[in-house]
Order: sequence, then C-alpha cells, then structure tokens
Amino acid sequence: MLHIGCHLSSSKGFLAMGREAVKLGADTFQYFTRNPRGSRAKAIDPQDVAQYREFLQEHHFAPVVAHAPYTLNACSADPRVREFAWQTMADDLRRMEYTPGGLYNFHPGSHVGQGPQEGVRLIAELLNGILTPETTATVLLETMAGKGSEVGRTFEELRAILDRVELSEKMGVCLDTCHVFDAGYDIVNHLDEVLAEFDQVIGLSRLKAIHLNDSMNPLGSRKDRHQKIGEGYIGLEAFVRIINHPALNSLPFILETPNDAAGYAREIQLLRAADSIRSQSAR
Repeated sequence: MLHIGCHLSSSKGFLAMGREAVKLGADTFQYFTRNPRGSRAKAIDPQDVAQYREFLQEHHFAPVVAHAPYTLNACSADPRVREFAWQTMADDLRRMEYTPGGLYNFHPGSHVGQGPQEGVRLIAELLNGILTPETTATVLLETMAGKGSEVGRTFEELRAILDRVELSEKMGVCLDTCHVFDAGYDIVNHLDEVLAEFDQVIGLSRLKAIHLNDSMNPLGSRKDRHQKIGEGYIGLEAFVRIINHPALNSLPFILETPNDAAGYAREIQLLRAADSIRSQSAR
C-alpha cells in the first residue's frame, strides 16, 4: 500500500492536520515543529494531541514526519548559531514525547568554509548532546543537494555522521528525491544502483522516509529547486518506479512540491492511480 502525504501547516493544531491529510487523500504528512524561519513554537494542547493520536490510529496512518526549522545550522562556524540549533532541537525532541515514536527530520547544515570533516564532527557533537536513552523519536538526517557548503550531499558524509553518534539506534535517514538527483545520484536511469550504493554505504534499514519532489534542474546541478511531480527533470515515470520499488514502497512518502492544498490533492491522486495501475499489471 502506498503511504503518501504532503507538508501541512501546524498552526491549527495536531488534530486539524490529521483531518486535513485525510481530506487530501493522504495517510501521512509532514509538519514544521515551529516557525520554519524563526524560533517560536506553539504551545502543545494535551487534549488536542490525545484526539490526534486516536484519529491517526483510526485512519491507519503511516509514520508522520516532524521537520526542524530551516534556520538551524548544527555545524556553523559561529558557536552562537550552533547553540541555537542545540537548544531548539533538544526542545523539539522533548515536545515530540507528546507523540512518542515519531520521525524528526533535519538538514545537517553548512560547514561555511570549515570543511566537511569539521562539519561532520560538529553535527555529531550536537546529536550526542541532545539524544538520550529515553528519546523515543528517530532523528533523520536528510540527503542534501550540495549547494554551497552543505554537509550531506554524499551518502559517505551521512555515514560519517552516523558513525560518530553514540546512540546510533536513534538515527535514520530521509531521502529527498530532488536533493539526491541534484547531488548527482541518477535515480531516473539507475535507481537500483543508487539504492544498492545507499545500502552498501549507509544501510537501507536506516532509510525511514522519502521526500518526493521533482527537480527544476538537471542531474548533478547542486541547485535544490523543487518542482511538481512529473514537471521536472526526474519525471513521472521515474516516480512510479520509486513508489513501487520493493525497498521503498513501505515507507512514508512526503510531497514538498510547490503546491497549494488542491495541487497536493491532485498529486496524491495521480500517484495513487499510478501505484494502482502498476500493482494490477504486476499481478
């Protein structure tokens, strides 16, 4: 079964997000833990959370993804910026205990001239400082496109971070299709080979979620510009193969395409229809 959703606003609360997801035809979704460009987090209403958890169970939702704000840089050269990331992520993980067992995704950061090895060290240092044996969330490193000095463009860089995290069982990876394509991994013509490389370097057991985005730019561009499904350089046929791949088809797929609610509903319907046709033809 295809588990697919999109990015939703958390401003109206958890239960409202669940209801909106169902209205769009989704059985998972992603939300920002707080203002994506700021630091403020909305107060959590325990009653809203309790109703939300019951709603997700009733509607058989796949795991939901919480996304850290874009303003965080865990490997900045400025210690004040790193401290802000540290405090924000630690607070996010505490808040996620209201919905235990969730997925918490973040962009590893940009080393801003310090070099990728130092970036890897600083990211792992932060993770070692905020993860505890009691943490129930799985923290996901997102694959990055490699623009500027981003850390996480290659599978090897993500593995280097994972190798330094003491509580590695609390860690996973979110693969962004636009990002890996822009980073130079040819998921259009060589999906099996890319996944085999991921498995060899990181391990497919670490892969917990997929960001499903087409790309405005060609393979290896290192630009990170998302496009609607089927309207970019990746193309609809490649996405049909991705959502049906046996190594991926049980994971939550999250759309981050440039859409409004109606656009997300159309893409979800499009991919569900493509998944259905492919599944029937395989019988």
